[in-house]
Amino acid sequence: MFIRLLILFIIVPVTELIILLKVGALIGAAPTIALILLTGIAGAYLARTQGLDLVQRIQSELNQGRVPTEELLDGAMILVGGILLLTPGFLTDLFGFTLLVPATRALMKNFVRTWMKHYVDKGQIRIHRY
Repeated sequence: MFIRLLILFIIVPVTELIILLKVGALIGAAPTIALILLTGIAGAYLARTQGLDLVQRIQSELNQGRVPTEELLDGAMILVGGILLLTPGFLTDLFGFTLLVPATRALMKNFVRTWMKHYVDKGQIRIHRY
């Protein structure tokens, strides 16, 4: 667990900073800042539109008496994708867009399902039904 937190809080920001500095040296400071702002704005817009569409799908599933499990997983991914796009950096933006675009989000959902099933099978995640 410590290694994962180390990667998350130290290695990812340092990598983002190195990439930002290299891109800034390559295309200039102003275009780099503009690019960061543009991805933040595009990410917020994409997260908003995907989120509103998702709310309608959840309401539709609930109205039909079904549990919206796929939609809830989509919602978690849209939330994480939106947060990543608001975080300055090119790697986080790339991963954020991956979570917000429906086609690539479907691929990520399959990965998350497999990952969760692995941990449920190992008994590290327990599901309680009431």
